[in-house]
Amino acid sequence: MNWRSRLVLGVPSALALILLIVPLLALLLRADWARIPTDLASGTALPALRLSLITTSSTAALCLALGTPLAWLLARSEHPGIRWLRALLTVPLVLPPVVGGVALLMTWGRNGVIGQHLTVLGIQIPFTTTAVVLAETFVAMPYYVLAVEGAMRGLDTRLESVARTLGASDLRYLRTVALPLVLPGIASGLALAWARALGEFGGTITFAGNFPGRTQTAPLAVYVALEQNPQVAISISIALLAVSILVLGLMRGRWLR
Repeated sequence: MNWRSRLVLGVPSALALILLIVPLLALLLRADWARIPTDLASGTALPALRLSLITTSSTAALCLALGTPLAWLLARSEHPGIRWLRALLTVPLVLPPVVGGVALLMTWGRNGVIGQHLTVLGIQIPFTTTAVVLAETFVAMPYYVLAVEGAMRGLDTRLESVARTLGASDLRYLRTVALPLVLPGIASGLALAWARALGEFGGTITFAGNFPGRTQTAPLAVYVALEQNPQVAISISIALLAVSILVLGLMRGRWLR
């Protein structure tokens, strides 16, 4: 690569890195590292971090259990309507988070499409921990499904032909051949979904509220602390940054090799 090509490609690349990395460095530079353990052990930070870990893990489990079959159907089906289904699946990726929260409220709320029937049974979902999981799943599931579908589409079709020749059913082929081969895609999708769920804010505060110990996740705790004690907000943000890097590094680094 000559100097002109390096210059043409290097300048925008450097600007991109500045836009992405400098804010993270600024967060690290402005932190008071000596008081981070104390801030994280405070009355609001620790319960919020614990709740975030519980809800994001539940979200990842839902994505794995429900998203994997959906990804397989999207990858296998040739029906013309599948492209519209795929388009609908990607809507939460571009939908404003607050709009997603309103949509969830209209679905699961007391007078919602589904919620009104649950209310009769004495089941209330909005402003509960379950609502947090639903909000996180709504925004995280598309990341998982699209990642796994892409991996499944890359499978060699001859493998399925051989499996059918040997008498394997569709489910057995999926369980014993397809899923082991797409484990890197599954791990990558889970990492993306988990990280997206960890950072969910708009849908959660609209649909689940901001109640400490019940629905206040770490991003909501950062929002509240930023107005009351900015240093605590920085400490929680660094904890979230560390957890995100750790999860993405472990899952993606291990499986993508």
